[in-house]
Amino acid sequence: MSLPTPNKLVIALAILLAVALSTASYATTKGLNQIVTPDIQPMGVLCTSFQDENAALGNPQQLQLELGLTDSFEVAIFQGFSPEQTVFNAELGLVQKKYFLLSTGLLGAQNKAKYQPFLEGGYYTGKAEIIAGIQRQNGAYLGVFGVSYQALPRLLIAADYISGSSDFATVGVTYAILPNLSFNPALYISNASPHHAFGYGVLSWNVKVW
Repeated sequence: MSLPTPNKLVIALAILLAVALSTASYATTKGLNQIVTPDIQPMGVLCTSFQDENAALGNPQQLQLELGLTDSFEVAIFQGFSPEQTVFNAELGLVQKKYFLLSTGLLGAQNKAKYQPFLEGGYYTGKAEIIAGIQRQNGAYLGVFGVSYQALPRLLIAADYISGSSDFATVGVTYAILPNLSFNPALYISNASPHHAFGYGVLSWNVKVW
């Protein structure tokens, strides 16, 4: 597994340090392991994440910045290091009720592919979340599905699935190390036979920037 170049590593660490010195807010357990979730990042809250994964899943090391611009709109930027790659995502919350959520958006283009639109709904009970929807990928519409359960105040258990033959099913956990710092290790299992398992981990820091 290749490492980021020294200059890029310094930039990534500087961003993480700047975020760490900002005013902290409570972490949002946004996500499952691979699919987009229909909840929107709270307005003014920036999530900075460093992601390390098997090269079979994508760029081995990535820095992600995710920011809620309004109560119903967020943007995210993924910066890969090896190879150098920048991906932009955007998500709009169409419905953001207490129990029911519906959102749409665009997932960034990779490898010269077109942007990938998605539509997802979620039913959130407080401890359990159920998410289902569709995502366009390489000219085909794929089904996406995910579930999560807040087993302990600091521990979220999650599994999700994308239906394409080149995609994956996953299982993982998110553990809140601090109120605004969390770690999400997961195992990806390929849909195609023979099935292969790949490791993934992401460290996330949430801060209130306005």
